[in-house]
Amino acid sequence: MMKPHTHHHAHSAAPASLDRRRWLQRSGAGLATALGAGTVGNLLLGAKPAHAADYKALVCIFLYGGNDGMNTIVPTDAGRYNQYAAVRKGLALPRESLVNLSGINYGLHPALAGLAPAWRDGTLAPVFNVGTQTRPMSKAEYRASIGIAGALPDNLFSHSDQQTQWEAGTSSSFTRTGWGGRASEALNTVNPVISVGGSTRFGQTDQQSPLVLPAHPGETFGAQLLMPQDMTWQPRIDRKAILEQLYAQSQDLALAEAYGKVQHNAFVVSERLTNLVKIAPGSPGASAVIDAAFAPIMSGSSITTELGNQLYQVAKLIYGNATVQGSRQIFFTQMDNFDTHAGQVITGSPTEGNHARLLKELGDALGCFNTAMKNLGLGDAVTAFTQSDFGRTFVPNTTNGTDHGWGSHHLVVGGAVKGGTSYGLYPDLTLGGQNDIGVESWEMHGRWLPSTSMEQYAGTLLGWFGVNDTQARQILPNLARYGVTKLGFV
Repeated sequence: MMKPHTHHHAHSAAPASLDRRRWLQRSGAGLATALGAGTVGNLLLGAKPAHAADYKALVCIFLYGGNDGMNTIVPTDAGRYNQYAAVRKGLALPRESLVNLSGINYGLHPALAGLAPAWRDGTLAPVFNVGTQTRPMSKAEYRASIGIAGALPDNLFSHSDQQTQWEAGTSSSFTRTGWGGRASEALNTVNPVISVGGSTRFGQTDQQSPLVLPAHPGETFGAQLLMPQDMTWQPRIDRKAILEQLYAQSQDLALAEAYGKVQHNAFVVSERLTNLVKIAPGSPGASAVIDAAFAPIMSGSSITTELGNQLYQVAKLIYGNATVQGSRQIFFTQMDNFDTHAGQVITGSPTEGNHARLLKELGDALGCFNTAMKNLGLGDAVTAFTQSDFGRTFVPNTTNGTDHGWGSHHLVVGGAVKGGTSYGLYPDLTLGGQNDIGVESWEMHGRWLPSTSMEQYAGTLLGWFGVNDTQARQILPNLARYGVTKLGFV
């Protein structure tokens, strides 16, 4: 399993909470540990959310470790299913277990049953065989490009490199900024990318970092001991006033000027958002509509999964847009542990195992989030989408798992999504065929040559979000190399 943000090849790392803490320390703020319930005027029970007429939000769900797309979406027509089952062997999902995607010859992993209502509503779309690329290429062109500097994405099949490239929106591992951050900058959004999944390159720009908020409802966000509820002791009031004066002063050095702005902004944002961030299910100020939508993954008043907590936070922030501010918002969430080299399934029971548990968390949380947006009347304004390092080998390994691949399948969910059909090209499942990059028998593992680039996928989302074609080509440098830059799923 690869954790986000670390960008190395070790299979364990510090928890995302440490990343949040480091960011807040760098910006002069810290997470207070005390829990508390706050109220926000625009989150009254039953109140209609206040948004700009053209409000839109993008919600990224990054599946760190490399999700197995071949068991996420499976062909159901007899010919391809039999081909799938013959290669996948003990990993093959029984055809009758799949969540039927009526109207197309595919089904979802049974653990993704939480997304079945979105398919019925026409608000779910699979996008096939997406991956990092430098340009459109055939298998022959790929083979001819091996070893040529810059001809292929940097370090294919490497977790850290491919995570960086998906987050950055380029085929280079040395890009310092992320496509979410650059889009935010291009549209001059009120807020930077808002992350409830830790610090991430996805939201980075040359001028600012993503705004990292707690992943769990009920946690408090703000400058340590200097939040509004702490301002009852005169020395703290004085300390805050002095710090604000210091940060407001003009500096001779550009770096010092930028630092002062970051520190000042930390105070402003924490004062604005602290009461909203700490609202938990059932607490004063909570939305009954959001709480009801997330009830399937709650135990008492607590959400039971990590992604569920993150998407509850995002739902709350979208509903509280009058407090968060801005007509365009980009959110980042994440899951770990998709590096399923072993134990992907349980022997003799392919619908159970590590991958099934992960997909159930994804499907249930995303299904609840989509229901919340729909029931709030915000479905058409919010689009959620998955990203991941890469897909996995079609051929299983000897430990009930799969190894690092390339192209994979992704899911897009939201009221603006043109569901009921699929997008992109599902790969030819022939080992050594036109989509398998292997030639020799020992390398025919079903590592799919992407038929859709990550830039086309991101460019389609950004087009819906309001980015024009010129801006899109600046945000996604390789996009200009493709004849089709919008795939049509939103």
